[in-house]
Amino acid sequence: MSPAERMAPKLHWIESAYKGLAGIENAFDVTTPGSEDAILGKDQDSRPNWGLVQREFSGPESDLKLCLLSSRLERLLGLSTPYSRLAKDESVAIEMAEYRDYGPAAPHGPDMTGTQDTLPDMTPNERQIFDYLLKPDDSYNEAGVYWGDMSLAQQFKFVSSGDVKESKRELSNIWAMFKNDPLSPFAYYLKNMVLPGAGLGLEGYVLFSIGNIKPLFQAKGSFPDCWKTKMICNATWIAAVDYMEISGIIAGQILVGILGDWLGRRWGLIQDATIMFIGLIMLTTAWGVTQNGWVICYVWSLFFYGIGVGGEYPMTATSGMENAVGSGKISTKDDRLHRGRKVTSAFLMQGWGQFFNQIILILLLLIFHHGSGNPPYSQVATQWTYRVSFAIPAVGTLWLVYYRTYKMKSASKQLAAAKKRSKVTGYDTESLKLTFTYFGPRMIATAGAWFANDVFFYGNKLFQSEFISVIVPENTSIMPGWLYNLINVGVSLVGYYLASFLIDNKLYGRKRMQMVGFLMDFILFVIPAFNFAHYTSAAHVREFQMMYFLSSFFNQFGPNAVTFLVAAEVYPTPIRATAHGVSAACGKLGALLASVLYNYIDAQMKFYVVPWFGLMGMLVTLLFLPDTTGLDLKEQERRWQYIRAGHESDYHGVAVHPKHLSWWEKWRGVGRYYDADADYKQKIEEMRKDWEASHARKADEKAGDWDEGDDDLHDDGFWSSDVSMYFEKTQTARPVIQPKGE
Repeated sequence: MSPAERMAPKLHWIESAYKGLAGIENAFDVTTPGSEDAILGKDQDSRPNWGLVQREFSGPESDLKLCLLSSRLERLLGLSTPYSRLAKDESVAIEMAEYRDYGPAAPHGPDMTGTQDTLPDMTPNERQIFDYLLKPDDSYNEAGVYWGDMSLAQQFKFVSSGDVKESKRELSNIWAMFKNDPLSPFAYYLKNMVLPGAGLGLEGYVLFSIGNIKPLFQAKGSFPDCWKTKMICNATWIAAVDYMEISGIIAGQILVGILGDWLGRRWGLIQDATIMFIGLIMLTTAWGVTQNGWVICYVWSLFFYGIGVGGEYPMTATSGMENAVGSGKISTKDDRLHRGRKVTSAFLMQGWGQFFNQIILILLLLIFHHGSGNPPYSQVATQWTYRVSFAIPAVGTLWLVYYRTYKMKSASKQLAAAKKRSKVTGYDTESLKLTFTYFGPRMIATAGAWFANDVFFYGNKLFQSEFISVIVPENTSIMPGWLYNLINVGVSLVGYYLASFLIDNKLYGRKRMQMVGFLMDFILFVIPAFNFAHYTSAAHVREFQMMYFLSSFFNQFGPNAVTFLVAAEVYPTPIRATAHGVSAACGKLGALLASVLYNYIDAQMKFYVVPWFGLMGMLVTLLFLPDTTGLDLKEQERRWQYIRAGHESDYHGVAVHPKHLSWWEKWRGVGRYYDADADYKQKIEEMRKDWEASHARKADEKAGDWDEGDDDLHDDGFWSSDVSMYFEKTQTARPVIQPKGE
């Protein structure tokens, strides 16, 4: 009899029970084992999806899933469900064990020959349940082998199969959402991808606008005597437009990164949006008695705005990362498979900000310059174009202040829980010291790669001025430059999205993507460097132009997206914003170097200099960056708890698997602590301690002696009846935990 036929009589009961669960608040909390998407069939909007339940409960391991669901019904509804003890029958346990043939000597699974038993008190059914909780099928195969321990061929088969299955699941969910409401997929994208990156989208708009309007200020008929020839304005203040903007960003990245770890993510997000809003008001209204006074006011407005922009980097990355990871004890499949996509989807809003800025500037100039984009431009048209272009994002930024104040109240939850576990209030200086002790070389990778990338990011503009001068000789209009900018941003967006789609792929992932991006940018810059006259000639300028667009593509589909993600991902929660801020600040130092250096060397020399930063970025990535693709972030946090307690060598989990370590860490021997069997038993013992703490907490509640603030550290809905039964029967000779104060 097929699994579907065997399950058919039970589906009616499951549907009734499922509808009963739907009426209970938090019944579909995906952080609770036994109620993940794959078990309870939640759709993308957290609404019951009976179609998904039918499919999930008709496949292999359906009895196990039914058992877990039934246990949850018992706890929530107080029901004696007809299938809650289904898997405790010996015959069913044997039948369920057949769903996973571990082989005679599976590396990380139970020994089915009977010659060994590392957990002698555990029944096959209990083993199944613990395997389900501790060895999810997106990271372990049916034999219980972690994907990093498989051969290359096995990895390819495992990852490809998992990707196909996950793609089908997501497309099925999208189609179900579309049938229910055609706009719901768009609403989901807006809520989960656009809003988390709204701050980066707005700052991308403004910073891109600053670079775009400078040629307008210099153009004929506008303010050339001040901005171009500097006859009536101080040359130092004109140059300070670039320097002060970058200096403000660096200050914000470091300052807000520290404050974000000290006071919390939510506070950092709110103050960033507030500073950016005030800065935009200052930019929109900047003026002076003289044009030089106007420039000075404009420069200081940029500096102030830059502080908010700088803080946006660590705050968006860390909050996006931590919001992508559930707060329960066991991570969800969505955490493990799509964490990188969630963060980079927020980051790519920066590209959309640049895209819309360029479109709006073109439209505004045409509106205020009587439908023409050609010079001479009047000072009135220039003023209206520039001021309205800054006023538009001010409205969006004011809304962002409201949204972050009233709609993101749980943004600091993960940080607060991490501090509570470590018994820390305020800034965790001990974690800062330990981070540099244990993860110092990672800082070389995240900061060094970001530095090299920003030299490339600003160096990309070198191509444009050269090929425009060949394609449109003696051009005085700013329109060709703006139009080529628009095309380039479109190409960059393709790179952003491709990076977002592939950054979680275990066969490609973060580290390989960053190295390939650096290598391609090196090649695309070094080719024209040593044959500059050839590629800048009229006959070959199209080839030069193509290299320009390809360098933009590989910069986004490579280091620009990856540096933003890994600078938060490879560090522990208590110090994550600080580490990201320092790494990002080093990146802006690369931008500052480029803006200064390019003023003193000619065009061909710039192409001689820039490529080597690509090799530098590739080298530090290869040596010092761990590959966190496919690594459960909760495992990294678990390892950090051992380090924090002074027991680094006692951790044996996948966070020290050689697959997830840098070359430097492997050379130092960090990977020698990895032991899958020891880690499995260790996790069960950690679960036992949590279970005992949960029972002690319940006793405290009855005694009236408990702290409501402990709720973030305890999840009493975690324990299915099967897990509790195992811990109860193996609790002999263990001390009884008494309530507080007894």
